[in-house]
This record gives sequence, structure tokens and C-alpha cells, in this order.
Amino acid sequence: MNTHRFIKSGLPILIGASVMLSLSMGIRQSLGVFMTPATREIGISISEFTLAIAIQNLSWGVLQPFVGAWAGKHGYRQLMMFGSLLYIVGLTLLAFAHGLLEVVIGAGVLVGLSLSCTGSAIAMAVATRSVTPEMRSATLGVVTAAGSIGALIAAPIGQSLSQDFGWRAGVLGFVALSIFLIPASWYGSKIDAIALPASNAFDNKKPGTVALQALKHPPFAVMTVAYLVCGMQLVFLTTHLPTYLDICGLDPMLSAKALGVIGGFNAMGSLFFGWAGGRYNKMLLLGTIYILRSIGLAVYFYSAPTPDTTLVFAAYIGFLWLGVAPLVSGSISETFGLRWQAMLSGIAFMSHQLGSFLGAFGGGVIYDAFGSYNLALQIGVIVGLIAGLAQCIFAVAWPKDPPLAFSASV
Repeated sequence: MNTHRFIKSGLPILIGASVMLSLSMGIRQSLGVFMTPATREIGISISEFTLAIAIQNLSWGVLQPFVGAWAGKHGYRQLMMFGSLLYIVGLTLLAFAHGLLEVVIGAGVLVGLSLSCTGSAIAMAVATRSVTPEMRSATLGVVTAAGSIGALIAAPIGQSLSQDFGWRAGVLGFVALSIFLIPASWYGSKIDAIALPASNAFDNKKPGTVALQALKHPPFAVMTVAYLVCGMQLVFLTTHLPTYLDICGLDPMLSAKALGVIGGFNAMGSLFFGWAGGRYNKMLLLGTIYILRSIGLAVYFYSAPTPDTTLVFAAYIGFLWLGVAPLVSGSISETFGLRWQAMLSGIAFMSHQLGSFLGAFGGGVIYDAFGSYNLALQIGVIVGLIAGLAQCIFAVAWPKDPPLAFSASV
């Protein structure tokens, strides 16, 4: 792809995919700022609100492989536009909720369905197809970085509107932001007009066959299982950090600032790991991220939080936040090709979202049962260290396959 052709066709697609990912992830990551005021007004418990977030993550994860397979067969436009409209409907229902059912359907089911059509697996597949193989890892880092900017915008807007006009006004602010998903999805879905590169061993196989072969490939299987821990740690933080800071008597606005800092440093981390993934062993980098995250969680939550330490922790954890995304997507595309990338990323992401369910709902259940988050944090740190060490050991022990080489034997 020459420079002129990329600027004319590829760049608008990357911008559209990046804005779509930024809005869908930024709004979703910031819903925790409404948890305390919403539960008090509606009359539901913390665990009930987190059940909605958990259902969101679970429905997102369960649907992602099927959505990805559909995109591989039929293209991206209908999916991305449909998901954008669902996001608007789900947030609107949440803004006018007066009971648990509306919260679960709005913030849970509908937003979860939307994310399967507008989230990272779809955005990464679109981005990968729009550039040359040499540019893919760095491009995935750029798109992930752009996708993290949404939290910088959404969290402060939601918190400010919530404090000044009530949490419902904050959610309506998110509805206004989500409207921009529609043009972003339209431009990103122009990838349908670009032909795939030359076919590989998997392009002409049925999606079920490709999925089974991927799950039999040990690097993919280990990466997928470890992805569960990623979801558990990150969604626990986005869902429960605002409540934790409120318990500690800190300014409620601090949680929005922390989520914003996470988004900002996530951009830098995503760029770095996108660059590093093109040069170093991706699984070793993934293992390192999990280990460093777990150490950061232990240090912060087992010391008395202050505004300064909270923002430092947010910067640290933000740098490690979504660095896994370009590494996982890059590994899948270089091993299995492009046609079924969204589906295989969806299979890995289903594991991630099972962890997200456990992080959101499990954290709420533990808090309601024991009045603290100590047990949840201990579990998160221990499984994070195990997942990180397992991937590092596997990266060293497993012989490096040339891309697509193993396909002849499965």
C-alpha cells in the first residue's frame, strides 16, 4: 500500500476505528462513577449494580466470537452501525432507570451487545486489514492508544455532570457522546471495500475448523486462559475504585481524575507495547505486563491511599492497561491470518470477559459479604502473578513457530 493510497483509503478507516473504540471503551470504563449515587437513589445494592456490569462483560464476551465470525463472512458495516445504535439505546434506558431490571437491561445486556460490535476485537481487526504487515503491530498500538482517550473525556464529563446535576444527567452526557459512534463506525466500516491480502492456510477453512485448530495450538490456548486474569483485574478497578476511594473518605472527583489518568497513560503504554510487539516475543511481553500489574495492585491497596498515591498508581497501572490488546491481536493475525482474526480475538476475549464478570460481580459480592475488598484484592494479585509467570515460562520454553507453519500439521 503506497502512501497516497493509504492517506486516501486507509487513514480514514483507522481514524474511524480509533474514534469508535475510544468512545465505546471510554464510556464503558467510566460507568463506575455513577455506582454510588445510582444505587442510593434507585435503592439497589452495590452487588446488584455490579451484576449489571458483570452481565455486560459476559454478554460482550460470549457474543464476540460469533460477531467476529459473522464479520469474516459478511463484512463490518452492518455490525458496527447496529452496535452504535444499541449503545445509545442502552445508555438512554440506564439514564431513566428506576429499578434493577432497567439497569441490567440498559447497562448490562444492551451495552454488552453493543461492545461486541464496536469494541476492541472488531476495531483491531479493521485496523490490521488496513495496513501492510510491517506496520501492523505499531498500528495496533496506535489504535489502542487512541481508544484509551475516551476515558480521559468520558470520566470527567460524567463525574462533573453527576455532581452538579445528578447521576442521570451524567449518563445523558454519555448518551450525547455515544451519538458520535455512528459516523465513526461508518468511516471505519469502509474496510469492507478493501480486498484482503493474498490468502493463507486458514482463509478458505470454515470458522469452526479454524477455531478448533487455534484452541489446539498451545501458545494461543495459554494466552487465552491468561486473558481471563486481565479482565478480572481491569474491570475490578474500573467498577470498584470509585467506591473504594469513597470508603477511604477521599474526594469523589478523585476517582474520575484517576480514571482519566489511566486513560492518558494507557495511550503511552499502548504505543510502547505496539512498538515492542513488532520487535520482541509477544508472550514474554504479555507475562511481564501481568506481573507488573499485580505488583502495582498489591503496593497501592495495601497502603493508605492519598490523592497523590492514587494518581501515581493510576499512571502506573494505566501504562500497563491495554498494552495486552496490540500484543494479543498481533499474535493472532501473524499466526492465523486476517480473515478470521476478529473471531479468534473474540474467542480469546470471551475468556477475558469471563474474568471481567468475576472482577465486577465477584468484587461486589465479596464487598457486601465482608465489608471490604481485601479478599478480592488478594485473589486478583495471586492469579495475576500466576498468569504472568506462566506466560513468561511458556515464552522461553515453547519453540517459536514461523507464522502459519503449524497449520500443515493440524
